Amino acid sequence: MAQHTNTPRRPNRDLPQINERIRFPKVRVVDSDGQQLGILLPREALTIAQEKDLDLVLVSDKADPPVCRIMDYGKYKFEQEKRAREAKKRQHNAEVKEVKMRYKIDEHDYQVRINHAQRFLKSGDKVKATITFRGREIQHSDLAYSLLKRMAQDLQDFAEVQQAPKKEGRNMMMLLSPKKQG
Repeated sequence: MAQHTNTPRRPNRDLPQINERIRFPKVRVVDSDGQQLGILLPREALTIAQEKDLDLVLVSDKADPPVCRIMDYGKYKFEQEKRAREAKKRQHNAEVKEVKMRYKIDEHDYQVRINHAQRFLKSGDKVKATITFRGREIQHSDLAYSLLKRMAQDLQDFAEVQQAPKKEGRNMMMLLSPKKQG
């Protein structure tokens, strides 16, 4: 048979510290209007909160004494979740978009690639410009290099070169990242 040891239970850190869960000898209390009520015993503060049909919520346990606020916990929790959702919406994960071409590209097609790259950069994405060689075209890597340099020059208002043009097998590529607005 297993021996049961009497170890004290640790408080669950996931549960919010509200009302009876607040276990401090004294707390600094702020009421729902933002007025300081002073340093009280948690049960005194809880009584005041219950008289107003509100909750006692631990706002900061780092302070000495810890700070509690009298508020509607359901409303507070809703506001926190709403803020978290808004922050997530504003977050943009930069992707790497690719613009492919050949070194013998026509001027109109080149302008189309420039416009695509410009749009990607404006939306905060990185652009990988790739020139593909077929057969013996690889002998003309100098022309591909100068085309990528021209592209970097044409996009200098929107991008900075993160990786200079370099050959990788049958391709030559360059990586551009959006310029920081400042």
